[in-house]
Amino acid sequence: MTPVDRNGKPGERDGHEEPLPCMSIRCWGTRGSVPTPGPDTVRYGGNTSCLEVQIPETRIILDAGTGLRLLGEKLKRSGGVEEAAIFLTHFHWDHIQGLPFFAPAYQEGSHLRIYGPHQEGAGVDELLASLLDPSHFPLSKEEFPATVSLSEVDEGTWGHGEFRMRALRVRHQSNTLGYRVEALGKSLVFIPDNELEGGPLPTAPGWRDRLVEFVKDADILFHDAMFTPGEADEHRGWGHSTYEDTLDLALEAGVRRLSFFHHAPDRSDQELDGLVEEYAREALSRNADLMVEAAVEGSEIRL
Repeated sequence: MTPVDRNGKPGERDGHEEPLPCMSIRCWGTRGSVPTPGPDTVRYGGNTSCLEVQIPETRIILDAGTGLRLLGEKLKRSGGVEEAAIFLTHFHWDHIQGLPFFAPAYQEGSHLRIYGPHQEGAGVDELLASLLDPSHFPLSKEEFPATVSLSEVDEGTWGHGEFRMRALRVRHQSNTLGYRVEALGKSLVFIPDNELEGGPLPTAPGWRDRLVEFVKDADILFHDAMFTPGEADEHRGWGHSTYEDTLDLALEAGVRRLSFFHHAPDRSDQELDGLVEEYAREALSRNADLMVEAAVEGSEIRL
């Protein structure tokens, strides 16, 4: 791991060698449901879902929660971007609220490509238009200086060269996707909202087996872990998982590193520390070669 501060500035390196090609992952928002700034969330962060993934000559952004604003400010300081690709898991507020505040949208000549799953009776264009309705935000999509193009994605696989992406529908209200990113022999799986067990959410036959195959052998899994087992009973059907169920999935799929994601709004840094310690011990008790952590806003991981 390379030390990185919240402004996106990398820590010092020894020597002057060019870094080897790698998959670089930066967490810009790790919280779920609603932003929660304050003294109790300062270490793990209070911004909602946003992950930046970079490999040589390619940058993709997974989700556009309020953490996207921080990423946009970093890109602006570095001179902006000509093109940005944003893949949305779904259209709940905590996954899209950063879009109108993304600095490259105000950069003339830049091109934002936004991908997301269709919803019942509504395409991506209609869903984004509702976010930018004058009753919610002063500018429409057509008024942004950048070019904004919208595309629908569904389950499947696409990519080019060494870069490949896959999508799988997961258990959450509305049509929600998880994404798997593969490049340079490394793999990342991002599933911020998913109820692994219980609840009335429908699934197709064989879904669990397909999910395990989708996650299998990932170098890192970012997965929804909003509830403790004790909290889950009163939240069945909310579309979110427990720490225990998420750990079970990681072990079943042979994941190398598990990063709990979509932290509950009222989950303090101290509580998250305790939960990470508890489930890291559980993994060790099951003789698992698995690193267990909770995603930290502002952190960078190099695979």
